[in-house]
Amino acid sequence: MSVFKGAGVAIVTPMYDNEEVNYDKLGELLEEQIARGTDAIIICGTTGEASTLTHEEHLAVIKYAVEKVNHRVPVIAGTGSNATDTAIYLSTEAEKYGADALLLVTPYYNKATQKGLKLHFSKIAESVKLPIILYNVPSRTGCNLQPETIVWLAEHVENIVGVKEASGNISQVAKLMSLAKGNVELYSGNDDQIVPVMALGGSGVISVLSNVAPELSHDIATTYLEGDVKKSCELQLQAIELIDALFCEVNPIPVKTALNLMGKEVGPLRAPLCTMEAANEEKLRKALVNSGIAVK
Repeated sequence: MSVFKGAGVAIVTPMYDNEEVNYDKLGELLEEQIARGTDAIIICGTTGEASTLTHEEHLAVIKYAVEKVNHRVPVIAGTGSNATDTAIYLSTEAEKYGADALLLVTPYYNKATQKGLKLHFSKIAESVKLPIILYNVPSRTGCNLQPETIVWLAEHVENIVGVKEASGNISQVAKLMSLAKGNVELYSGNDDQIVPVMALGGSGVISVLSNVAPELSHDIATTYLEGDVKKSCELQLQAIELIDALFCEVNPIPVKTALNLMGKEVGPLRAPLCTMEAANEEKLRKALVNSGIAVK
């Protein structure tokens, strides 16, 4: 059974000017996302700047999101780490707080072998009862979770149920789904590949785009699920300019900048992330306007 179908938002973590987490603003964003049709909340992922949150902040943000959403849509907590014991700690705490599922990124920097990845994810999964979505994003982690490894994990570990695929390699995704034979829930990790991934059997997307255009992300996914492939493709292509602008610098620099341009006041980024180059910010502003999104 899918953790969710449609578009889940990889939500930003808003901050005050002093870089403390702005929980009031986070609450506003969560309410807006639910009101505008988002199908799931992914909290403390890459877009949520989890890598610069302390463990205490990380868990406090998860707890706040779970309580604020209050079962209206699934809350999927990012609890991955490059240290297996740390990932176990974050995962077990998130389970205590009532998260609906976990998102576990491949261990970054370590460059684990496929054998090591099986061990890493199995140990984490055994520590909790929650369904787990693996997260493959080799461009950020230096580690590619191979299709055979994903299928092995789904077959041998009961609560590993799916994968967020952000390798960008459609051939690899096709091989995965061929091997999986329906036993792996697939989510696009790239907003510009929602339709191609769903065409290979995907259930939806874990989306950065949803932060600024939740209806658009939702509609791309749900129109496909409803069988209107032509409309889904049209919406996907319509979104490309904005998606390109949201990734013209490393995520989440552009999306947080976009939300501030939209007047959402989500605050600064934590170092080593920094403000956008002026030319890229202008490109982003233009893409927002061209998409019918009001900016300051």
